Amino acid sequence: MVGIKDIAKKAGVSISTVSYALNGSSKVTEDTREKILLIAKDLNYIPNMAGRNLRRNKSNIIGVYLSSYSGTFYGDLLDGIMKESKKQGYEMVACSGDRSRLFLPQRMIDGAIIIDPAFPDEKIIEYADRGSKIVVLDRKLKHENVRQVLLDNRHGGKLAIEALIKTPANFFYLVAGPTETFDSNERLEGAEEVLVQNKLNYQVLHGDFTEASGRILAGKIHQEWTKPVGIFSFNDEMAFGMYDYFQQTDIEIGKDIFISGFDHTLISKYTVPSLATIAYSKQEWAVLSAKTLIDLLENQSVIDKMIPTSFISGESLGS
Repeated sequence: MVGIKDIAKKAGVSISTVSYALNGSSKVTEDTREKILLIAKDLNYIPNMAGRNLRRNKSNIIGVYLSSYSGTFYGDLLDGIMKESKKQGYEMVACSGDRSRLFLPQRMIDGAIIIDPAFPDEKIIEYADRGSKIVVLDRKLKHENVRQVLLDNRHGGKLAIEALIKTPANFFYLVAGPTETFDSNERLEGAEEVLVQNKLNYQVLHGDFTEASGRILAGKIHQEWTKPVGIFSFNDEMAFGMYDYFQQTDIEIGKDIFISGFDHTLISKYTVPSLATIAYSKQEWAVLSAKTLIDLLENQSVIDKMIPTSFISGESLGS
């Protein structure tokens, strides 16, 4: 790989002169700079960004750690974070997997937004202890270099059940996500609180937030079905899987079963019948996440934040 020593040798100048020229320093003349840049181009020189970042202690890049790149949920969130970061002079990279976590201690990125349950708490604290600035969207952590921007999942769970218990249903299914998922567990706690207070019978089923798991769990509910039931799907995608399943049966959504989702995805209002769901602003979540991290990076005073949730009615709860 071509380095600045090679450029310096061909240009007949010192290494420091090449460094000044490549970094736009006023310590070299314009003629010298143009000569060095032309040689660098001819030699296909690629700057070593890792080394440069270590020297500058800044990359102006933030990382967003995800568990998956699939689904509209992550796409909307990433788009909002990217736009807000760019507005404030930063670039964004999406990261996933164990090796990419080293970007933080190696200073390849300035800080991170984390929405990946597989990213261990102890690693986050370890990197925060080393000075990394981190914003978490999927857990509660207390550290001077860590801030939380969380959805009000518990309130959303309560709202969904409060709407479902107004239907003719007298038994309820809580279709949750994986047991280790923070958002799912918070929604579960909120939903169970209302069901217990009202002394209502219910069962918890666990999917993986995909349409496929929604179809599978709908099949299980169908096998047990004898009378009207209410279903709180902890995200819209699993609810769409249930729609797909039940529409192949004699069971009618909004009459025999009543469904509420969570996330208010764009197509929820175009399903037939329209899906009742829990809404929040992904744009607000994205913007606040990016702003919170950048304020942390720039040593501003920053507090934890909560994104409100609200109920959107739909024909899936009946007329």
